[in-house]
Amino acid sequence: DFRPVQGNNSLTRVRGSVRGMHFQKAPKADAKIVRCTAGRIHDVIVDVRPTSPTRGQVFANELAPSSVTMLYIPAGFAHGFQTLEDNSVVEYLMGVEYVENLSDGFRHDDPVVGIRWPEPITVLSPKDATWPLLADRKLW
Repeated sequence: DFRPVQGNNSLTRVRGSVRGMHFQKAPKADAKIVRCTAGRIHDVIVDVRPTSPTRGQVFANELAPSSVTMLYIPAGFAHGFQTLEDNSVVEYLMGVEYVENLSDGFRHDDPVVGIRWPEPITVLSPKDATWPLLADRKLW
């Protein structure tokens, strides 16, 4: 049961940039649908639900306009991506409104999660560089 309430997009100019891993905490955990409308991305989601049997598992998929593929991300999953081309655009349909104080994340290079980024990381925002490890989180 997904009904979009907000649409967002992001432009990432440099190939190899990583954005993530992001999620929104309860009581406004956010489901979303994402697609890449320009460029190409390696899209990653991780189950961060505390009682889930798939907790900590990684699912990755390449998204590009030519594949005409969208990815549904359930509430309770973290999301991130790496750009595989310059000037990549990602569009999001959000199932709940953004609430700044519920916005959260964990490190893109968390060794326990073990996300394999396909290219060397060229750009990472200061905020994304300072997220804690997932194991250090109460939700884990």
